[in-house]
Amino acid sequence: MAGERKYIYRFGNHALDGDASMSAELGGKGAGLAEMTLLGIPVPPGITISTGVCRFYLEHGAFPTDFEEELGASLAWLEDSVGRKFGDPRNPLLASVRSGAAISMPGMMDTILNVGLTRESIHGLAAQSGSLRFALDSYRRLLQMFGAVVLEVPKKEFDNVLETIRADEAALRDSELSEAGLQSVIEGFHQAIERCAQTSFPQTAVQQLSMAVHAVFKSWRNERAQYYRRLNGIPDDLGTAVTVQAMVFGNVDQRSGTGVGFTRNPSTGENSILGEYLANAQGEDIVAGTRTPMPISELAESMPEIYEELFAITGTLERHFRDVQDFEFTVEKGKLFLLQTRAAKRSALAAVRIAVEMVETGLISSSEAVARISPATINEILAPQLDFSQGVPEVLARGLPASPGAAVGRIALTAVAAAGALHGDPVILVSQETTADDIHGIVAAAGLLTACGGVTSHAAVVARGMGKCCITAAKDIFVDSDIGVLRIGEAVFHEGDWLSLDASSGRIFAGKVPLRAADGENAGLRSILRWAIDQSPLAVRANADTPEDASAARARDARGIGLCRTEHMFFALERLPHVRAMILARNTPERKRSLNELLPMQQQDFEGLFREMSSLPVTIRLLDPPLHEFLPPRKDVDAELLLARSENDAGAIQRAELFLERMQALSETNPMMGHRGCRLSITYPEILEMQVRAILQAALKVAAEGFVPLPEIMVPFVASAEEMQCLRRLIDEAANEVFANHGESIDYSIGTMIELPRAAVCAGAIVEHVSFVSFGTNDLTQMTFGFSRDDAGKYIDAYLNQGILKSDPFATIDRGGVGGLMELAIRQMRARKPEIKIGVCGEHGGDPASIEFFVSIGVDYVSCSPARLPVAQLAMAQTQPLRRIAVPGQEHVSQC
Repeated sequence: MAGERKYIYRFGNHALDGDASMSAELGGKGAGLAEMTLLGIPVPPGITISTGVCRFYLEHGAFPTDFEEELGASLAWLEDSVGRKFGDPRNPLLASVRSGAAISMPGMMDTILNVGLTRESIHGLAAQSGSLRFALDSYRRLLQMFGAVVLEVPKKEFDNVLETIRADEAALRDSELSEAGLQSVIEGFHQAIERCAQTSFPQTAVQQLSMAVHAVFKSWRNERAQYYRRLNGIPDDLGTAVTVQAMVFGNVDQRSGTGVGFTRNPSTGENSILGEYLANAQGEDIVAGTRTPMPISELAESMPEIYEELFAITGTLERHFRDVQDFEFTVEKGKLFLLQTRAAKRSALAAVRIAVEMVETGLISSSEAVARISPATINEILAPQLDFSQGVPEVLARGLPASPGAAVGRIALTAVAAAGALHGDPVILVSQETTADDIHGIVAAAGLLTACGGVTSHAAVVARGMGKCCITAAKDIFVDSDIGVLRIGEAVFHEGDWLSLDASSGRIFAGKVPLRAADGENAGLRSILRWAIDQSPLAVRANADTPEDASAARARDARGIGLCRTEHMFFALERLPHVRAMILARNTPERKRSLNELLPMQQQDFEGLFREMSSLPVTIRLLDPPLHEFLPPRKDVDAELLLARSENDAGAIQRAELFLERMQALSETNPMMGHRGCRLSITYPEILEMQVRAILQAALKVAAEGFVPLPEIMVPFVASAEEMQCLRRLIDEAANEVFANHGESIDYSIGTMIELPRAAVCAGAIVEHVSFVSFGTNDLTQMTFGFSRDDAGKYIDAYLNQGILKSDPFATIDRGGVGGLMELAIRQMRARKPEIKIGVCGEHGGDPASIEFFVSIGVDYVSCSPARLPVAQLAMAQTQPLRRIAVPGQEHVSQC
């Protein structure tokens, strides 16, 4: 801790040790409270224990030297600020103890309210508030939270006590329990704690506070928090701050209450305050979703002065932070307090609308708007919707539409069941309420449905953050997970039955309602993507194999085609017989005859690509896969031969036997490292010659029509400069023949695909023979790791779960290994040929984290599938082109 200015920061009551810029030290919650204090907003005073203390505690298992002394002084200040004292039986100070990481992690870490209340001070709190029932209820809440979070008593133990006593008193909810009933609950809770924790509940305020702070720090490493951080790419070493804040009570009387809200609608982006409020309640009642609250707008009628004050404050917060705020507030006996403000989690649909409208009103710039949209959430705008074109089924029930979109899946009644079905059919996680412990099930589910809660309950907040469909407060459903039964009105469902959710309206349907893709013609998204393309440092191209793909790519503003896989053109039914005839050919003349029949088909495809992409580059990869992939399955040929023999069909027998002969000749132990790519062109140059003729003849034809073709011919799977030198000569010879035959020429360029480690290491030599290169990161990852893309799914999860891999290397580029090879190759190539054009055409070209890396190492463009273009374009706009390129003469020089 040496060198840190202090451990504890104060806020409220005219004291201020920090501001919004200090979220790394104060956490998001502490920084927000400090900033609200600065703005003069009514905030209960408190202290924030820094994230540095958490990091020290997690490393050493104890608080740093002098921390206890500083904590004592800070608590004394807090006592003076509110005129109450910790542990004073007549005038007790109670506090909330909450976590607060620098990056918001809603519901992932723990909160404890009413810390400092003991058996002895219950009557002092009753005298303060004028209500013994309120004091008993506050102590009951402390026992329940402290017992679950600090002493790790199972939640069900407390639920059993409450259910028993509610049944005895015929009370529907906790708030209806009598004072005698609450006394019974308290005694039952004490017994549950002693039975399960093997210890008594601490009866000194200081001990409670110390244990609570310990527990919040430990919660940084709880399973759900670690899982959430992995899911959202949050570093494990940030730590959490702890806010200790004087309690204000929303459960004192009917002039009190608690609420949470957003300055704009987090699902739709509508510019109107949205939130919920519970009278005579504490904050956990709303967040946990155990009671269904009323809309915050009803405060305008029940407490108009409070509503007007809240409306003014939240407007100030949004203008000050220049972003939508997620706020919590409490009303105590008619007085308003703000407990939290932070940037609101929101759906992608809302994020886009909000960003665009804030640009239009001058609150933020277009570059800020682009920076605020997470590329990974763009597809949420394209979320599927239920297809009612054949009619709307009977509505089983309705709930609150908490997160947009739709979902169809099999019912799972527990998070465990949902997570277990992750690799099977889609599932709908249905529960009375969700808790933070359900994170694994929420991730696995296609949609969420809860009986309780509201649009700000845990399920809703997490679902919006993940872009999942969610319906809450569906009052007509009842879940009995013990026997695996879901009741919706009079209907009974079991786990595994199908259910459909329409979260745009909150409607629930039985069975499988068809899904349709969303329109995607979102005006706000078009504005964001237009700004993104204008701001992008590099081009984003598309991988496209057909004119239809190219048309879709051009419509999404692709800056060319970065990869056309010509083999995909061979698999069409009318072409496959000619391809197989070419493979079965006994000699070169026979092979050329078959290739001549394929040539006009390929040329037609290339003409379509060049027309669609006129004036933009089109990179065409020569044939890559091994030839046996074009042959039918062995079992089909065996069956054909058996049938031919049974019918004594000599021609069919000969054809099947020839197939088997060639299959045997072409079979390889490891075909992905075998006779493929440029090796086909070396052994069968007539294949290369046909493809080059088709490409250039197509270019000449469309150029004569007035289009501007820019063909780039890419040689795959090159491992050496000698291979590339040989194949460049063959390409140029074929091109010269085409131009001689047509009496005219056209510009073309020749490049290679770097997808082998040797090619990366020897890139400096290879680059002498090409004018562009493109990294095929899919195969480069395979070859570098020795992982098969087709089989890695059997063990990748084990690597991820054990932390051996931080991310799936086929989804996000491995920077240290695969990325290291790319950097080495780029340094060599730039040193030999500074103007060389360098791209990426593997699937990583559509991954935001990978794009950031590619830009940093000096590529010129990335290419991805047309569907991923919006994500890649936005990610590209959010990068900074900081190229780490070695100074010529200092880089590794290839000896290849």
